[in-house]
Amino acid sequence: MSIVTITLIIFSILILMLMTGMPIAFALGGTMVIFTLWQVGPKGLYLIATTANEEWESYILLAIPLFILMAKYLQHSGLAEGFYAMMYKWMGGLRGGLAMGTVVICAIFAAMSGISGAATVAMGLIALPSMLSRGYDKKLAIGTVIAGGSLGVLIPPSIIMVVYGSITNESVGKLFMAGVVPGIMLAILFIIYIAFMCAIRPKYGPALPLEERVSLKEKILSLKNIAAPICLVIIVLGVIYFGICTLTEAAAIGAFAAFLVVVINRKMTWHIFHKSLEETMTISVMIMWIVLGAKCFVHVYTTSGASEFVYNMISGLDLNKWLVIMIMMVILFILGMFLDPIGIMLITLPVFFPIILRYGMSPIWFGILYTINLEMGYISPPFGLNLFYMKSILPDQVQMSDVYYSSIPFLIVEWIGLIIIIFIPEISLWLPNRM
Repeated sequence: MSIVTITLIIFSILILMLMTGMPIAFALGGTMVIFTLWQVGPKGLYLIATTANEEWESYILLAIPLFILMAKYLQHSGLAEGFYAMMYKWMGGLRGGLAMGTVVICAIFAAMSGISGAATVAMGLIALPSMLSRGYDKKLAIGTVIAGGSLGVLIPPSIIMVVYGSITNESVGKLFMAGVVPGIMLAILFIIYIAFMCAIRPKYGPALPLEERVSLKEKILSLKNIAAPICLVIIVLGVIYFGICTLTEAAAIGAFAAFLVVVINRKMTWHIFHKSLEETMTISVMIMWIVLGAKCFVHVYTTSGASEFVYNMISGLDLNKWLVIMIMMVILFILGMFLDPIGIMLITLPVFFPIILRYGMSPIWFGILYTINLEMGYISPPFGLNLFYMKSILPDQVQMSDVYYSSIPFLIVEWIGLIIIIFIPEISLWLPNRM
């Protein structure tokens, strides 16, 4: 049977399963079970058992639940309120200052969590009502929180980068460092967009009235709200950058440090402790099932010669590497509109990664491009996860269409950032090259 026929059969089965509403982990795994039984017979199912054993014993993937635990401690600790109070005092006097401050807080939250939903939900509950009550444009305010929350995918520690590193055998520490400058750059681009919109349309983000502004002394005192979390970020990234600890050890340090931060701030309760552990287990199990299902899919599909087929097809078109990259980015963007980011990664990486290596491109640089594309998937209509996180905490009178429209300008800004990094790779490679 030709690889074209195999591809059509496999993806037809997969699409049919996804259309039934089946979770992607079981759609991927189920597709491979059906295909393996058909092509190999019951003996071929041994592949699934060995894949599960190999993947679930992976030492690097242990970092995932530890980083999630760190994020959940911080999410449920009430620290986000202190962040916003500080940024409210420092930036509220500017046009669009509350929105710009929200992006900064989301970037800080991203550096403490590694997941996208934490900052989106926290700022959606704290910053969004504050902006709307002060006359901010509804779509600008919603879009700011959605886009700012997505930075958790790129700014380290990032769960997506851990999975990328486990698949490609690239250094996750270098990926983390490579994400720092692009993450800051995207945050700055969001702030520039907000400032521009509020400059040409002042009603979009009115500055706080003089009576609500505070003195310089109060602003400086408010910085204590972010001192401990910033120290946490420096410790986790520092031990990775200087090679003191492995990624998994750094994740364990981060989880314990987050626990201490919550305790020191007198926010730790039995409810927060229990809820953090419970949600960590739920998310970790979900991710691991997706990893297993996708790995089964990848093993069977690649052993059928798919990677070689795709490479030969692309190389036969005589395309230069920049056009190949852009084709990949468009494919990833389209998939991000419909599928789970980790599922996309585990389906496409085994096909894309060998092509990148054969064209002589940096796998670390490509990892950042890949991560930014998956980040855009979180805010891309119709099925971006951040869009649904946001809708779940908005009043009923706010329609899903409002959430969709609010994300589009920020998607354009992210595309601008992606193109900049494509043509200036040093933005992502400067820091890891100095580790």
